Amino acid sequence: MAKKSAIEKNNMRKRLVAKYAAKRAALLEIANNRELPIEERFKARLDLAKLPRNSAKVRIRNRCGVTGRPRGYHRKFNMSRVSLRDLASEGQLPGVVKASW
Repeated sequence: MAKKSAIEKNNMRKRLVAKYAAKRAALLEIANNRELPIEERFKARLDLAKLPRNSAKVRIRNRCGVTGRPRGYHRKFNMSRVSLRDLASEGQLPGVVKASW
């Protein structure tokens, strides 16, 4: 089980990303538009830098929905490989069967 503080920190980042998503997208649109004057684009970059760092989407860490483990994450199941194996062995994941050949 992961530390509760690490899980909560990641949840806080998700909330910040949702809060600043529209503002960040608008500023990036201005900053990357080559037709605008360079002063306006530079101002947009400065405004982007003033936003909280944790409001960037790349800072979110995929974590297991069951245990909070950050490594070995399967996106399809929203869980780590360890939890996936345990639940699949118990037959609690529909459609998942043990391979045999």
